[in-house]
Amino acid sequence: MEARGVRKSFGAVHALVGVDFTLSKGEVLGLVGHNGAGKSTLMNVLSGAFQRTEGTFVYDGHAVDRWGTSEAKTNGLRCVFQELSLCANLSATENTRIVHRSLCGFAWRRKARALVTQALDDIFPGHGIDVDAKIGDLSIGERQMVEIARAFTETQGHVRCVILDEPTSALGHKPAEQLLTYIRMASARGVACILITHRLNEILDVCNRVVVMMDGAIVADRPASGLTRSKLVGMMGNIEVPGERAMVARSEIQDRIVVDHTGIDEADFPIRAAVGEIIGFAGLDGHGQRERLRAIYMAMRKIPVAFVAGDRGVEGIMPLWSIADNLTIRSLNALQKGGIISSPAARALAETWSKRLKVKAPTIDTPILALSGGNQQKVLFARALASDGQVILLDDPMRGVDVGTKQEVYKLIREEAARGRTFIWYTTEFEELKNCDRLYVFREGKAVAELRSDEIDHNRVLEASFGGANG
Repeated sequence: MEARGVRKSFGAVHALVGVDFTLSKGEVLGLVGHNGAGKSTLMNVLSGAFQRTEGTFVYDGHAVDRWGTSEAKTNGLRCVFQELSLCANLSATENTRIVHRSLCGFAWRRKARALVTQALDDIFPGHGIDVDAKIGDLSIGERQMVEIARAFTETQGHVRCVILDEPTSALGHKPAEQLLTYIRMASARGVACILITHRLNEILDVCNRVVVMMDGAIVADRPASGLTRSKLVGMMGNIEVPGERAMVARSEIQDRIVVDHTGIDEADFPIRAAVGEIIGFAGLDGHGQRERLRAIYMAMRKIPVAFVAGDRGVEGIMPLWSIADNLTIRSLNALQKGGIISSPAARALAETWSKRLKVKAPTIDTPILALSGGNQQKVLFARALASDGQVILLDDPMRGVDVGTKQEVYKLIREEAARGRTFIWYTTEFEELKNCDRLYVFREGKAVAELRSDEIDHNRVLEASFGGANG
């Protein structure tokens, strides 16, 4: 695959500004850059979802004039988008039928079921997914696994290239490792992969080459061999500062418990959090962390609480609204004067917090769907912090957010905690847990272990997750 001088504009917004890009057979290429750098736009152009404004495109040695999703699929190019594209009211089996029109006749369901089941078994051994259940009834991690597996299924033609846009953002540690292992196997048999992820360790672990984008252009193209995380961050134009987690300064007010949520039985730890504490939820994904966050949210009555959803497409954004409207919806009571919402006050609030979170957009009136996934997530985070919420519940809030923004958000969380806000934070990334004062480790739907800040260690968390001595 070869693209030369590719440009893509959306009105006055220039998303790509003359990109030169190549990909070889069996190559695993890592594509990195800050949110809004143009990564997803480039992949949409390569996959045929967007038509390029300018530039040439060569596939398998042939210059291509028209290149849409149908041509891409026919030529063995598949894409797993950051925002999942499965039909929520259909099963995994039925979603597989949608992309494989050759599965027809009375036996189509049996064939489609076998196809997606085999792909899931190959990529995610022990997945436990019911392929006949509606996608809407699956967890976000399970939906991500189905989407990935479907991309690698074959009927009439072979898969030659798979674009994976933040594929592990909704996966737990084990499925993410399984996917990286499968990518290596696919590469060995000649399938090229483009991996877009903000988890830089994954890039260094599995990729042959790394391409860095910034402001719609490629600014670096290097072999992955010999690169370190710090070098890669430097190539992205950001110096990653190690998080300095200040211990909660205990005072009379900060010792006051604001969250006290009992478990379902004696084996399930009660979740307690004091004013100014940052509490982490850890453990293998899908073991009750999200359910406990929601239970705490529903139980909060006397204290204002805000919730940052991890599944932004389903639970977070109002897709037809602007950045400003999405950001201020949680603060409407505070913005009222005489029973009427003050437009100047709402715009000022949206301007302030969009700037603090560095949301990349022309104006706060930009439709939120025009933003990259990471920038959409910033808006959701800004919505919670701009509200009167004294307790902030975070459901893997940094999914799809670039490494530089993550460091800024960690700092912001610590600052807000120092001002007396309480955070309960579920994350699938271990590095984020180091920002917490205490952890609750979950296993099989229960909080089975509690770790203090000086005990937060990868091995301890894994031991509790799998039922070791601390579990």
